[in-house]
Amino acid sequence: MLDELSVSNLGIIADATLEPGAGLVVVTGETGAGKTLLLGALQLLIGEPARRDQVGPEGDELRVEGRFQWVDGEHVAARRVSREGRSRAYVDGAMVPAKALSTKSNGLVEIVAQHDHLALASAVGVRAMIDGALDAAGRKALTDYRVAWERLVGLRQESELLGGDRRALERELDMVRFQAEEIADAGFAAGDDKSLAVEADRLRNREALLEGLAAASDALAAEQGAGDSLGRAAGELRRLVRFDPELESLAVQAEELVGLVDELGGEVGRAGGNLDHDPGRLQAVEVRLARLGDLRRKYGDSLDEVLAYGAEAESRAAELVRLLDRADSLADELAAAEAAADRAADKLRERRTSTADQIAGDATTHLKELGFRSPTVAFSFDSAELGPTGSDRTTLMFASDAGLTPGPVARIASGGELSRLVLALRLAAGVGDAEVVAFDEIDAGIGGTTALAMGRKLATLAAGRQVLCVTHLPQVAAFADQHFVVARQDAAATVAVVAGTGRLEELSRMLAGMPESERGKEHAAELLEAAGKAEFLNDLG
Repeated sequence: MLDELSVSNLGIIADATLEPGAGLVVVTGETGAGKTLLLGALQLLIGEPARRDQVGPEGDELRVEGRFQWVDGEHVAARRVSREGRSRAYVDGAMVPAKALSTKSNGLVEIVAQHDHLALASAVGVRAMIDGALDAAGRKALTDYRVAWERLVGLRQESELLGGDRRALERELDMVRFQAEEIADAGFAAGDDKSLAVEADRLRNREALLEGLAAASDALAAEQGAGDSLGRAAGELRRLVRFDPELESLAVQAEELVGLVDELGGEVGRAGGNLDHDPGRLQAVEVRLARLGDLRRKYGDSLDEVLAYGAEAESRAAELVRLLDRADSLADELAAAEAAADRAADKLRERRTSTADQIAGDATTHLKELGFRSPTVAFSFDSAELGPTGSDRTTLMFASDAGLTPGPVARIASGGELSRLVLALRLAAGVGDAEVVAFDEIDAGIGGTTALAMGRKLATLAAGRQVLCVTHLPQVAAFADQHFVVARQDAAATVAVVAGTGRLEELSRMLAGMPESERGKEHAAELLEAAGKAEFLNDLG
């Protein structure tokens, strides 16, 4: 049960605290006074999405707190929403994700909003209502189907990797194998393109290289060449060291130069001798370069890209081999999974149909208590393609009288009929099992004796639990065990509990728009008597 609700800067409500008790608690007020904001506060406390337009003008954030009494004791839930839309949630003072509020209140709080009738026109909404009312066997059927569907989806995804055409995969395998083998058989390694280019240049210019190296060798070996001159210089410096030791470093440098010149002459000679004399070598290098050029035209701008393409082709070939090996067993598994999903869908439809029949029967009973003489409620199940939720499409059929042909709710029911239908279906589907049930102006479009019937139904529902109801009908408000009024003054609204004369005045306002009217108060008193709330009149003396 909700023991206390505190809101701050929620829309036009700057600050308000309510302590609703057990039984039927109604909230009334002029149109636009902000009475539905209180149910908006409850929605925030059970983890529903927050909107920044809910933040009022009295600060940069709104704050909502609720103290609940559950089976496991007292708990305090809180929510803060900033003007930028940032939401923070708390349970017993500890910060938690907003979904933790939903988990905490799951099955304990139900909110029936005035737009719930839209769900009745939607196959998704109707199916959700039926699934929410499934018994243990029905929930198992729903779980079994979801498992079967996920298995089928997984196999279908795996099948899609095969492309749906084994022959196409076989052709692709042949192609990537050829590509991988062509690149591998070429025998290239990283860097070969550069070394081949260098070797080709050397072989193409062999004669010029030989001629130049020979000339260099001759110059170094000439009798009066650089070697002999350096040798004489080194010898002379070595002789002079005896007279001037400081010339030692010059003598050493000269001797090193003599050695370098001798070594250079040897290297030049060997370089000439190392030039390939095989006349077929240049042709072989040209062939290799041509083959590399052919590979580059097919597979990449550089040798590195060609080698990378070859590795990818080899990897794809291995993947295709695995997929083709899997294809033989996958077809059988896929057929078995589809059959299993069909069977699970059939069982789920059976449970849904049984539950829907029960909901329809109970809803019909509730509708009769809400003023219908002989209403018809039924659910139509049509076959549909297997999907995440089963293989059926459900439509809610309704007729306000047995003499009329039932049709889809969206085309048949009027506003007042929808209000009562929403209440009847939600009661039949188990909303009354929650400890706290809140209704947001579901009494739209009704009045008179029908409104009294709805008030009586809500009062009956409130026996043993807490029912919160935002209403504009005095016939409903008269049945309340506690009555709150939201009053607006310019851009601000206040919330206060009314009793005694204050309650008569509010009911008189709702009846005739004249809270001070004595005749209106008399009619209000009659309503309280009709609702069995004479004790409130006794309090007036």
